Amino acid sequence: MAADERAHDLVVYGASGFVGRLLAAHLATAAPAGTRVALAGRSRERLEAVRSGLPGAARSWPVLVADTGDDAALAALAARTRVLATTVGPYLRYGLPVVAACARAGTHYADLSGEVLFVRQAIDRCDAVARDTGARLVHAAGYDSVPSDLAALLLADRAAADGAGGLVDVQLVATARGGFSGGTIDSARAQAEAVGRDRSLRRLLADPFALSPDRAAEPDTPQPSTAAPPGRLPDGRWTAPFVMASFNTRVVRRSNALQDWRYGRALRYGEVMGTGRGLSGAATAVGVTAALAGAFGAMSFPPTRAVLDRVLPAPGTGPDERARERGWFRSVVDAGAEDGRRYRATVAGPGDPGYAATAVMLGQAALALALDGDRLPGRAGSLTPATALGGVLVDRLRAAGHTYEVGAA
Repeated sequence: MAADERAHDLVVYGASGFVGRLLAAHLATAAPAGTRVALAGRSRERLEAVRSGLPGAARSWPVLVADTGDDAALAALAARTRVLATTVGPYLRYGLPVVAACARAGTHYADLSGEVLFVRQAIDRCDAVARDTGARLVHAAGYDSVPSDLAALLLADRAAADGAGGLVDVQLVATARGGFSGGTIDSARAQAEAVGRDRSLRRLLADPFALSPDRAAEPDTPQPSTAAPPGRLPDGRWTAPFVMASFNTRVVRRSNALQDWRYGRALRYGEVMGTGRGLSGAATAVGVTAALAGAFGAMSFPPTRAVLDRVLPAPGTGPDERARERGWFRSVVDAGAEDGRRYRATVAGPGDPGYAATAVMLGQAALALALDGDRLPGRAGSLTPATALGGVLVDRLRAAGHTYEVGAA
């Protein structure tokens, strides 16, 4: 796609939503002068209100109207831009027409999905089309699952450079301060509703290789459970299940397979949440484990889901500005290589991970797709952050204030 073939370099779709506003604000300061950005969504009035609150030249960005239920409008939108970054979720409800329009138009695409069922459907319906048109469709370009995906890539590259062979045992320990938005909860609700309509989807969600490009070719290496009981690390810290592990782990395994198992055929990749040391750490681990199990069960059962709907945050809401600024995330990933050597990667950043930090991740991913095409891996189709953007995104996020470090453990 030559730059002069499209009216816009980058469209933010869903710019009037909670995360969409944060993404637009980040791009208003991060996009180089001359980058042709537009704001899109279903309400011109709301989009214009968002635009009026942006600084400088961003106040002149075009506003485009397109509803997810209007295939013709989505096709026209995709045809006008080189890159479309969408925050319109739950993706399982609203995302497939958007990603399909981009695939057909040869338009690069990035989303914030943390939904296994959506990404699996997008792969099945859009991967072949996008490979034909040259579109890079990048799923999970936020806190789901950029830190996990890029950390695994850095660890594998370091082990390969040292001649240590592939990775065999990798564990991410996540710690963070952040909040929940109604959109995040609505995504969980959408998956629960889908499983309620089709019980066979439970088997897909339970499959550690649910996002594999070729399930039959995957090795039979047992994978760590994403719902293990509280545990304890060698340094004394307690751990609980990480709410994002059931999605992130499958993204990392897809990255491995898309690169011909570059990380290792014997890779075992797991994620947990660090809860601290001592009695307080143990109590937190037990509490988090019980809460996650209870929430999943309640969300999966229509009567209790209806009760939760009355008390949980509504779509379009989320942490206030002070909470977003006080947030942070840190993921430490320990890995063993085939020859016995061990490595550690650290990924960290300021801001609420699901919102402030995610806006930076998605914004930099979108800018990489729009501006760095000649430096990106030569792939098209349904991709992951590591396989679509690789080291280019690592460099961009470092420049934006995030930490990506890897070394011998």
